[in-house]
Amino acid sequence: MHIRFNILFLLAFLGSAYVAHADLSLEGHYEGKNLFVSNPEDEDGFGFCVTKATVNGDPIVDGLQSSAFEIDFTTFGLKIGDPVFVVLEHGLGCKPKVLNPEVLLPKSTFEIQKISCTPEGSLTWATTSESGKLPYVVEQFRWNKWVVIGEVDGTGDATTNEYSFNIAPHSGENKVRVVQTDHTGKKRPSEAVTFTNAAIQEPELSPKKVRNSIKFTSGSTLIETKYEIYDAYGNIVKKGVGSEVDCSNLKKGAYYINYDNKNEKFIKT
Repeated sequence: MHIRFNILFLLAFLGSAYVAHADLSLEGHYEGKNLFVSNPEDEDGFGFCVTKATVNGDPIVDGLQSSAFEIDFTTFGLKIGDPVFVVLEHGLGCKPKVLNPEVLLPKSTFEIQKISCTPEGSLTWATTSESGKLPYVVEQFRWNKWVVIGEVDGTGDATTNEYSFNIAPHSGENKVRVVQTDHTGKKRPSEAVTFTNAAIQEPELSPKKVRNSIKFTSGSTLIETKYEIYDAYGNIVKKGVGSEVDCSNLKKGAYYINYDNKNEKFIKT
């Protein structure tokens, strides 16, 4: 019994020693700025919280025995855009704080070298000076607003990058652009490019007083188009692509519809 007690005590001691520290980690890409870490005293008051720190597995030697320290990424030979993985090992009774973790997040720094779109809707663009992997959101101006129609992943390379996206054109003049938004929340759009596809006919909506369905036609020909239907309170109730919309399940009242590049009102009877 005495031997069993000693074994259990030893296991408990070894287990507590094994979990006597915790890790705080963060990752991102080197964007040219250093990290600053607030490093409180450990729970015993005889040292500081962080006991070990690494960048991509390489140890940080200087600065850990202070209330705050800076992680200088240039000492690790990092270049702009290189991946970064930081681990701060610390005691269980305290926790360090990274004061500016956003410096590892990618920034939108792209520069458009060229951007164009064919009448069929084949959008292409080339960029340089990307410093982090951020998506390009493709927007089309229709219904008096910029509408998101797709997304393309950015490569994040500083050299020349080429991208493409297929757009569904509407009748008349089309206007498109690409946009990036980084951690600041600020949108960075490209210049807008315009094009026209003369082969696309302008649809008309009928009827204006709807009982069962709405049709989009040019003359007697049904035409497929993108649409959105809103109720009188601005709530979207239907959206899609088609030449006919089933409205039989809509309640009676006034509705607003966006289609092709138009905004109109109809009454559900």
